[in-house]
Amino acid sequence: MSGGEKLKGNLCGILAAVTYGMNPLFALPLYQRGLSTASVLFYRFFLTILLLGAFLLFRKQSFRLRRGEILPMATGGVLLALSCLFLFLSFHRIDAGIAATILFVYPVMVCGIMYLVFHVKQSLPTLIGMALAVIGIGLLSLGNAGGKFSVSGLVFSLLSALTYAIYMVLLKESVLKNLSAAVLTFYALCFGFPVFFLLLRFGLDLQLLPDLFSVGCALGLALCPSLLSFLLMAVAIRCIGPTKTAILGALEPVTALFFGILVFGETLSIRQGVGILVILGSVMLVVLGRNPVQKVSDDRRDGKGAAVS
Repeated sequence: MSGGEKLKGNLCGILAAVTYGMNPLFALPLYQRGLSTASVLFYRFFLTILLLGAFLLFRKQSFRLRRGEILPMATGGVLLALSCLFLFLSFHRIDAGIAATILFVYPVMVCGIMYLVFHVKQSLPTLIGMALAVIGIGLLSLGNAGGKFSVSGLVFSLLSALTYAIYMVLLKESVLKNLSAAVLTFYALCFGFPVFFLLLRFGLDLQLLPDLFSVGCALGLALCPSLLSFLLMAVAIRCIGPTKTAILGALEPVTALFFGILVFGETLSIRQGVGILVILGSVMLVVLGRNPVQKVSDDRRDGKGAAVS
């Protein structure tokens, strides 16, 4: 991996995490105006598909999918939709900032999947960075006992993390890695969109956006934590791999807490402040650390080994 490619991957991973952490900023005002989770996600995916489709048309980029890419792409789209659904359902049951912090167990899941399935050994800086990130997340989650919390909210956050982790690994370890980031994201959204259409009884239960502010929130939800985050994440995964991209995602809960304090009046305890510092330290360690040591897996069909990153 060249230095330029590594820098590009790290920057994209950080920006993907920051923009994805803006979910509560745009989703909570829509909840406050009475929209259901399915309606909010319907608008999020629908508007993102329109924006990304217009972008691809402007660049005159091919929309073509090969036959062997359709099933993995459909699987990835459903996984992405379920991850978003579980996360947004958790917002109803626990504080959005806490939900975002619990979601961050997905780097641990990515690391476990890569090790158990693809036999990828992780470097010491990566492992230390992941451990520090988990410690930081724990400090954040326990930092405010006055917020709302429920077991169902915890379960939804963990399910969101699991489906997100599988989606990230799928992008790297399947034929989908040959698609451009824009085309891959477009089809992931297209295949995931029917999940919300079905939940809304084929659109019969869809709630209209009540005012211009709601329209702005829906557009913001489509642009920042959807279009930009998904595109940047796809680029980061190709440049530095799913494990490092996942650990850089530690900035997601930090971003969610920042907007929770700034916009929604949440408070920051000393423990949460320490957690943020630990998370930022873990991100710097991952960015400056060495590449993970990799084990070459045999690929008898091609008659050669394929390194997994």
